[in-house]
Amino acid sequence: MDELMPWSVRPLRTGRSWITGPDPVSLKARWERLVRAGGEEQEQLFRPSRFRTPHAPAAALPGRTTSTGRFARDPGAYPEPVRVQHGPFDEQWLIPDQRLIDAARPELWRVADAHQLFTVEHGCLPGDSGPALSVTALLPDGYAPAGRPGRVRPLYRRPGGAEPNLTPGLCAALGAAGLGGTNGPGTDGGEAVNPESLLAWTLVAARPSPAGCLVPLPRDGALWSAGVELGRELLRLHLRGARGGERPRLPGGRRPYVRSAVPPRPGSVAYDAGSGTLLLDEGRIAPVPTGAWEYRVGGVRMLETWFGRRAAAWAGPERDGLDAMGPAGWPREWTSELLELITVLALLDGLRDRLREITGRIGAARSLGREELRAIGVLPVPAAARRPASVLGGQEEGPEGQFTLL
Repeated sequence: MDELMPWSVRPLRTGRSWITGPDPVSLKARWERLVRAGGEEQEQLFRPSRFRTPHAPAAALPGRTTSTGRFARDPGAYPEPVRVQHGPFDEQWLIPDQRLIDAARPELWRVADAHQLFTVEHGCLPGDSGPALSVTALLPDGYAPAGRPGRVRPLYRRPGGAEPNLTPGLCAALGAAGLGGTNGPGTDGGEAVNPESLLAWTLVAARPSPAGCLVPLPRDGALWSAGVELGRELLRLHLRGARGGERPRLPGGRRPYVRSAVPPRPGSVAYDAGSGTLLLDEGRIAPVPTGAWEYRVGGVRMLETWFGRRAAAWAGPERDGLDAMGPAGWPREWTSELLELITVLALLDGLRDRLREITGRIGAARSLGREELRAIGVLPVPAAARRPASVLGGQEEGPEGQFTLL
């Protein structure tokens, strides 16, 4: 991946858990509680670190108009939370105020728009058979349910889908190798080599390694087309209707429904394989395919992880400070999100056989090697391609109201 999409950014580091969560109403209540507090109480609630305290100013995040003065003196108006990708397959909310975030990675915020897609690597764990990476249209925080958070790689280096974050000359080189044209389908009617088709191929072909994701590049045009076709299906499921696509749906009677209402504060989640039912205390959701329940990333079940983050909202005395301020009960929106997540995981599991077949073909086929790419001048990656582009779309307010020049 480091040689295909050379510009990467480390994950966000929030520094304090109370600024993110699955319930936006709770985030606003936490902000208002912090603003009302003062002095030592505010300091304690804030949970200062060496990077952020209530007495340190910070620049506004790109595209945001938050106060840039010291929070203790001028908190400013509440910034409306933004939707973020909290690890694989979990959409949550974040208060977009850089004074509260240890490392917000503003270079990602500058290129996050309606055209952008982000890949996130999941790391390498022994025996893990889950996907090596995921793709999202939301700003990802890089959270990893198990293992070390992976790098975040935007597909484009500039807003508006401009300047692909690909090694210069790579698409042309793959097209010349017989995988398709650079702007349209290849001579065999297969998929063109362009940024989104290469991203689709990567979703299928990437495999984890201790050195980062490895992505074999094929010589076979038919294999390329089959991989890209499957990759586009995976991409559609990862994006959940973003970028103008349709929201995922299981056919006919296979769609999951709420059979018994989810209680106000469910404390556990379990699965009855015999009836295909997800159990949230006395709440019942069915039918839930076994593959959806068993779908794992980094060795961790995604449905259990998703539920755990929400059940923690009322987990009891181990939560203190602003973290203890959560919803009074289970919001209706969470049930809708859970039904969609079950659908996405079931559809992804349904593609496993095709994925195994194509990855088996990839493993048996000859691939383009580094030496060939060096011979035609694609490698080594130019140093400039590893750095963020200079984005001059507008002024950004720095600490204490100063303006920064990018």
